[in-house]
Amino acid sequence: MLVFLRKERTELIMHMVIKVMRLLMAVVMVVMLQCSKGVFGSQFGAMWVFGDSLVDDGNNNYLNSIAKSNYYPYGCDLSSGPTGRFSNGKTFVDFLGEKLGLASPPPFADRATSGSRILGGVNYASAAAGILDDTGRHYGDRYSLSQQVVNFEMTVSQLRTMMSADNLSQYLSRSLALMVFGSNDYLNNYLMPSIYPSSYNYNPSDFANLLLNRYARQIVALYSIGLRKFVLAGVGPLGCIPNQLATGQAPAGRCVDYVNQMLGSFNEGLRSLVNILNNGTHPGAIFVYGNTYAIFGDILNNPAAYGFNVVDRGCCGIGKNQGQITCLPFAIPCSNRNQYVFWDAFHPTHAANAILAQRAYAGSPNDCYPINVQQMSLLNS
Repeated sequence: MLVFLRKERTELIMHMVIKVMRLLMAVVMVVMLQCSKGVFGSQFGAMWVFGDSLVDDGNNNYLNSIAKSNYYPYGCDLSSGPTGRFSNGKTFVDFLGEKLGLASPPPFADRATSGSRILGGVNYASAAAGILDDTGRHYGDRYSLSQQVVNFEMTVSQLRTMMSADNLSQYLSRSLALMVFGSNDYLNNYLMPSIYPSSYNYNPSDFANLLLNRYARQIVALYSIGLRKFVLAGVGPLGCIPNQLATGQAPAGRCVDYVNQMLGSFNEGLRSLVNILNNGTHPGAIFVYGNTYAIFGDILNNPAAYGFNVVDRGCCGIGKNQGQITCLPFAIPCSNRNQYVFWDAFHPTHAANAILAQRAYAGSPNDCYPINVQQMSLLNS
């Protein structure tokens, strides 16, 4: 009888200990969630980044890809040096995170991105990635849009072990999903007829519809997992980047007009998609279109107003417009980097990224439609 009572008492104590531990874990999660709301309670709890090299912060470092930037002079204006960011300094995500009071999300491919490190969000972006799985394959491995969604599901599986279903639902609904896709589907697919057949199979309008249909499917998948606040960035004026100017298809002082014109179908379609997604069929969600084309176009048309005086070539690169071969290891970049719009053949400088982030955060409806990121963050209040 004594043995039985001792056993019963031990089980009671263990049961009480387990209950106390669960309660403590719940309290910790509530505190962490409250802290993640930002100092003023109006910011996002986490930022989930999906996209390509414009917002990749190191995923391709861990992939078997030739699309890498983990070498000098990339990162030459960062205290940490090269990180895998395709810029001389910070990316659009870094600047936007600073405005939201969030640290830049760690790259998914880094094995250290687990546990408490994922609570502020994760970056899934991958250089050479596109909406289409085939896009960028000549660079080697990359996380396409569909794979990035799968990777996000893996992260959410981890989160389910860290918080209750209700807390997870609230946490995801208060998060920001930033999506930057489309550039590679043109630069590293449609505009490469010697490698990809897409330009033979689709006219520009039909190709844009193909991209938008695939894109919409994955956006809805992310909504079904629990994300509720989305910024969908349009494609910038690719016909003006050093890589395209180096083709010699544009008159002096002009961009490659036919490239810019074909982007209209995609950007206009993405804005229309935002209207469709916001029509009440996705309760609790808000979708925002980031007008990258107009913002970047304004910078290129009025460079002096933003402190730039070089708009037609890269700060680091080789050949015509420093855009025929992109920035190579240990190349010597320009010294006046803050006066350049483009860092290399494809990507903006640190200075240009700062402007893009500011306009996304606090810009007019022409920059961010129907509301900007700052206004979106107030929905969490």
